[in-house]
Amino acid sequence: MKNTRLPVRNPLRALAALLLALPLNALAWGPQGHRLVAELAWEGMTPAARAEADKLLAGEPDPTLPGIANWADELRAHDPDLGKRSSKWHYVNLAEDECHYDAARDCPDGNCAVAAITAQTAILADRTKPQAERLQALKFVVHIVGDVHQPLHAGYAHDKGGNDFQLAIPGEPERPDGYGGNLHSLWDSSLLNTRKRSDAAYLVELRKIAVPTVTGAGLPANAAGWAEDSCKLMLQPGFYPPTHKLEPEYVATWRPLAETQLRLGGEHLAEVLNAALAPGR
Repeated sequence: MKNTRLPVRNPLRALAALLLALPLNALAWGPQGHRLVAELAWEGMTPAARAEADKLLAGEPDPTLPGIANWADELRAHDPDLGKRSSKWHYVNLAEDECHYDAARDCPDGNCAVAAITAQTAILADRTKPQAERLQALKFVVHIVGDVHQPLHAGYAHDKGGNDFQLAIPGEPERPDGYGGNLHSLWDSSLLNTRKRSDAAYLVELRKIAVPTVTGAGLPANAAGWAEDSCKLMLQPGFYPPTHKLEPEYVATWRPLAETQLRLGGEHLAEVLNAALAPGR
């Protein structure tokens, strides 16, 4: 697909506009990021796993993994009760303890991303379950595996994963509080949106990113490890802008890390789905 991206004369102004358009409590990666993770996962799935996924997806408005990738974020509008019950499944707060996951402390009653991945994968893999239940589990798994690869979805509880860390955008109108965005919304969507790429064009670039071969170690250890690794990224110096002011070099420095996390999310999601949808389970 031809990249019809227009030149951006002032990338920082474009970034500011994108930040101002996003809700303060935006969820991980935004729609494009979740679609990209799902598409990368599909490419890494075995033919047998794809065939089983196709059976579950039949009848969906868009019967593809990218087509269901944002379903869990849309629950607040379409199924508020389920959206509320599953709201804590999108994240796990680890940074206060230097990114060590302790299930009893960090995931009470199984309400966190790590436990949700494990529980929903078990439902997906259980062929005695009704197809509708397995389809719902597939939708959760596709989304939440993507979530845990966004570093702030494994971050600090005290600032709500960067939602409370406000950012000033140089040269742009400020809100009454003096800021124009927050760190979480920056990482959810704006770092990716500065590329101005279609999904197809972005996938070409993401496929070039080299990532470690998946271990195949299985859940729940893998889900906890992914969350811990994501958390460690946001502890790196400079991840939190020291002056609450977004400098132009921040995007150039940190966007490659965000893109690598998308690539890893796709690899890990394929790993989960290949195991859950394998023949004979």
